[in-house]
Amino acid sequence: MIKITLGVSSSISVYKALDIARRFKERDCDVRVIMTKNAAKLVSPLLFETLTGNPVAVDMYESRQSQKVEHIELAKWEDILVIAPATANIIGKMANGIADDFLSTHYLASTSKVVVAPAMNGRMYRNRIVQENIEKLKERGVIFINPKKGMLACGEEDEGALEEPLKIVETTLSLLKEKDLAGKSVVVTAGATREYIDPVRFISNPSSGKMGYLIAEEAEKRGAKVVLISGQTYLNPPKGVEFVKVETTSEMKKEVLNHFKKCDILFMAAAPSDFQPTSRAKEKIKRERGSLKIELKPTEDIVSTAAKNKKKNQIICAFAAETENHIQNAKKKIKAKGVDYIAMNDVSKKDSGFESDINEIILIDSKLNSYNLGKDSKQNLARKLLDKILKK
Repeated sequence: MIKITLGVSSSISVYKALDIARRFKERDCDVRVIMTKNAAKLVSPLLFETLTGNPVAVDMYESRQSQKVEHIELAKWEDILVIAPATANIIGKMANGIADDFLSTHYLASTSKVVVAPAMNGRMYRNRIVQENIEKLKERGVIFINPKKGMLACGEEDEGALEEPLKIVETTLSLLKEKDLAGKSVVVTAGATREYIDPVRFISNPSSGKMGYLIAEEAEKRGAKVVLISGQTYLNPPKGVEFVKVETTSEMKKEVLNHFKKCDILFMAAAPSDFQPTSRAKEKIKRERGSLKIELKPTEDIVSTAAKNKKKNQIICAFAAETENHIQNAKKKIKAKGVDYIAMNDVSKKDSGFESDINEIILIDSKLNSYNLGKDSKQNLARKLLDKILKK
């Protein structure tokens, strides 16, 4: 279990620290919170105690139940120290060695990695003194998660707003994550393909591409060289991945086979169209022609073709979007396609699957063993999926 000390100072965005603590707990982290006295005036320490299940440290001189020096013991315990939100005041204390409260004293005692997420007025953030203090800390190895532009307490829209809790949590955990994919090459497909009827109409599906993009992001964080082959989505590619844009199933097949030759793991998370028109009209089909019959033929099976060319040390994880007989159909596919794993999800459910941030996955291996990864955010499922496959 990852042990995290969360330092909370008295920014107006202090309430977001509750969400940060909650998200760390959701990822099975043990969280201890230190609050400055002014932060404790804005949000009750009892809320943090309830969320984390641990007592909150505020005052250096409160009566102690043991003879241990608390800020020293906490420094020995933690894997990482996260200060969010961090005011100009606490940043200044840290940069200049001032230790006049529990949080600043704890920072001086800590030998773990330190992450700081500033939150303050934009004018304050740009102040030369604040920027010099930030640079001092960066030189000492402190990692900063820069504030974003947003609506501030003064009513102005400016930089200085605390970064989103999810990003703070994911950035922190990525610093501690074992690079278990270092030196490996991973190919991920995502999104929907399009098969054109005429120049303006096509057959497709509602896949958002979110699952594939998050798998690519997770693999990159774990040290892999990642190629993301994407059909139609409205997402921005994750940082650090090689991005290949395709439109049709045929184009996706070409890119997958090209990159599969050199990869260690292939995740086929895309939703390529299963059918395409037998012919494509060169011009837009006019409504005036009346009823229209479109003859369809199956598209090429990308997964099966890749599996036929699979080397002994390569792994293929396909995805199966099912609406009925879910497990049975997925087990049939794993044998028919010759893959190592199938991640099955029920796309008939309204609250998960296509276009949702939530999914529910059952992972089936080539021996037909099933592993229920549960109903969770697609981000968490991407992590669980890689954890399970890499442990096998």
